[in-house]
Amino acid sequence: MDNALTYRDVLNARARISGMVRPVAMIRGDGVSFAAEFMQHTGTFKARGAANFVAYHRESNTMPDAGVVIASGGNAGLACAWAAAAHDVPATVFVPATVPVFKKARLEALGADVRAVGSEYAEALDASVAFASESGALSSHAYDHPLIAAGAGTLALEIVEAGAVDTVVVSVGGGGLFAGIATVAAHHGIRVVAVEPAHCRAFAAGLEAGTPVNVTVASIAADSLGARRVTALALEAAAAADTVSVLVDDDAIIEARKHLWDSRRLVVEHAASTALAALRTGAYRPGPGERVAVVLCGANSDPSDVV
Repeated sequence: MDNALTYRDVLNARARISGMVRPVAMIRGDGVSFAAEFMQHTGTFKARGAANFVAYHRESNTMPDAGVVIASGGNAGLACAWAAAAHDVPATVFVPATVPVFKKARLEALGADVRAVGSEYAEALDASVAFASESGALSSHAYDHPLIAAGAGTLALEIVEAGAVDTVVVSVGGGGLFAGIATVAAHHGIRVVAVEPAHCRAFAAGLEAGTPVNVTVASIAADSLGARRVTALALEAAAAADTVSVLVDDDAIIEARKHLWDSRRLVVEHAASTALAALRTGAYRPGPGERVAVVLCGANSDPSDVV
C-alpha cells in the first residue's frame, strides 16, 4: 500500500474490519445528529484504524514476531493494544509521562508493554522509532499512516449510510480521523468542518502554510488533540474536500462537554466536545436546513469532572 489515501482504501478497510468494530450509533435531535463513536471498542474511533492496520499486516504476512509498537497519548495506544490482542500480536506502547493514569492502567490491562518517556507525544514517538529499529517491531502511528486514516474513514461511510447529511463536524488533532472522513466526504459531496482548540492548531497552521508545520500545544484537550504537526494526508484530503477550519477556546470545550451531560447524560472526553463547541459558540453556523452530523469521537475521560 502506498502513502496516498483513496476512497477505495476506505472501502477496503471496511471489508477488512467488518465484524471487529462496532457500527456507529446515531443520536438525532436539536437540529443535529451525533455520531456516538465514543461507544466504540476502547472508547474512541481509534479502534477502527488500529484494527485495519493490524489486520492488513496479518493478512499480508508482514507482522514480525516482535509485534507492533506505537507512540500515543493514550487513545491510539489503547486501540493498538486491543487490536494486537485480538490477533495474538505483542504490543509495545510508548506514552508521555503526562498520560492520564487511568489510560495507562487500561493499556496494561490489555496486555501492552507500556513505557513512559518525556512529557510530549513527540518524545514518545522518537523513543518508539528507536525501539522499532532495535527490536524489529512494526511501527504503527497514532494518526499519520494511510491504513490508520482509512480505518478511521469507515466511520464516515456509516454516517453517510445512516441518513442524509450535508456537513460533518469533527475535532482534529494530528489529522488521521479528518483525513479519513474528508476522503469519504469528498466522494459524496459533503462539507467537513475541522475544529481545533485555539492553542492546539496544527491543522489550521498547516492549511495556512500549505504544508505541515510545528506548533506549540496547550489545551484542556491536548491529551488527545495535542499533536505538534498535522499529517500531510489531512492537508491533501482537505484540498480535495469542501473543508472549513475553525478554532474554539478551552472554556467553550468545557461548556460543550458539560452540555452533553446536562442535556443527554453523555460523558465524552474534551476532544469530543471540541467538535460540538464549534456549533455552540457559532464558530461554525449551519445554513437554513443544513443537515449536520457532529462526531463525538471518544470518551476516555474522568467522569468525575464533568459536573
